[in-house]
Amino acid sequence: MGPFENRTDQLERQAARRQKRRSRRSRRIPRARRCLLKGCGRRFQGKHARQRYCSPECRQAARKWSEWKARLTYRATAAGKQKRTGQSRRYRKRVKEQNAPQRKAVREAARVISRNFFGRLLRPAWLLRMVRPPAAIAAATVLLACLPTRHGMCLGARATLAQNADPAPSSAGRAAHCAAAVRAMK
Repeated sequence: MGPFENRTDQLERQAARRQKRRSRRSRRIPRARRCLLKGCGRRFQGKHARQRYCSPECRQAARKWSEWKARLTYRATAAGKQKRTGQSRRYRKRVKEQNAPQRKAVREAARVISRNFFGRLLRPAWLLRMVRPPAAIAAATVLLACLPTRHGMCLGARATLAQNADPAPSSAGRAAHCAAAVRAMK
């Protein structure tokens, strides 16, 4: 194969390709990767090459876990164990001091009420016979709720029954009427 006839055209295309490669290298966009937080695993496009976590929440959770792991490994050493026992001792002492004043106050303020304390305030039983509770619903209203209404009888006005009453309806009609009367009372 021989050389190209138009050599300048080929050189221009090569220069353009070189320029593209240079601009790509300078930007260096990191490829999509997975979040390294255990349990997350979301895919994300990092803004820089060393980005490990997809969001600030994941980054904070990872830092929290890292601190917990560091405490765990430190407490396994002799110095860590000694420091932790000192912390526990101080905490127990602090709790004991906080609870001590409450126990003293309870002992001093305890007081006994005798059985006869309310005795003089109570009234004898014979006085209570005269006191009648007010009736919320009249007795006739409750007793006559299931009876059919007839001429001269009205539950709301507590009117008396008519002297010449019609014969009573059948039991099925009476039950339906009784249910309607109870609903009307409510």
